[in-house]
Amino acid sequence: MLKRLLVVVLVLAALGGGVFWWLTAPSRLDAVSLAGAAPSAERGRQVLAAAGCASCHVTEGQTDRNRLGGGHALKSPFGTFYASNISPHPERGIGRWSEADFANAVLRGVSPSGEHYYPAFPFTSYQRMTVADVRDLFAYIKTLPADDTANRPHDLPFPFTVRRGLGLWKLAFLDGQPFRADPAKSAEWNRGAYLVEGPGHCAECHSPRQFTGAIPSDRRFSGGPNPDGRGWVPNITPHRDGLASWSKDEIATFLADGFTPSGDSTGGAMASVVRNTAQLSDADRAAMATYLKDLPAREGRPPQRR
Repeated sequence: MLKRLLVVVLVLAALGGGVFWWLTAPSRLDAVSLAGAAPSAERGRQVLAAAGCASCHVTEGQTDRNRLGGGHALKSPFGTFYASNISPHPERGIGRWSEADFANAVLRGVSPSGEHYYPAFPFTSYQRMTVADVRDLFAYIKTLPADDTANRPHDLPFPFTVRRGLGLWKLAFLDGQPFRADPAKSAEWNRGAYLVEGPGHCAECHSPRQFTGAIPSDRRFSGGPNPDGRGWVPNITPHRDGLASWSKDEIATFLADGFTPSGDSTGGAMASVVRNTAQLSDADRAAMATYLKDLPAREGRPPQRR
């Protein structure tokens, strides 16, 4: 009887393991989806600015934003993540990656070796990007200097060290859908929606998080704790505690020079973001402002101030 029970337990464990392995398998793009016109490194320069890659991946300890050696620490309730080297270095960067490797990393959160990336890398927003923009971005990164900074392993406790389990997280919170334009809205609004929701990944910092690390949809853009652990990231919806008093022109101007309507200048991580958005066209900044002003006004929950 005991032997039979043991066999049943082992069979159930094997079945459970097989189901887990199947459910958590990485989802990849096929080669057909990457077909199209030749990528443009010049267009990729604008995509890199829109995506804010330098804000996290610039080599730690220096200011040359063309050197993407990584090392920046991203603190979270799950542990500390370190931005990787995405320079064209052949060993320590992505110099040996194929275009498909890069597209799967950005759009699916999957490494060339088939491992899941942690969503500290904002593929949850980048999944909205077009394949053309991702290909252009890769073409531009390949023109930048190779940096030999070694990647630093993440500092995470168990069970977050088990990357395979991220497959279940993706099943719950990653839909893998690209941006879809709203035909009822203007071209400017749709361009702004694409930039804010996709490459700009604004919601990743300007939103609170559930205990799972996912963003609750009904509080998106309503502000949240600073990922670095210091202060509160502002509400950027048209709520009275957010951008209600800001005009579209004032938002667009802020994205260009970092000055608020009251004359204050931004600091911290947002200063780095503005260095990126300042490289966009006037039309793109205006489009982002148009979309932000049309968001649902959502009340945030900032900490009590004394």
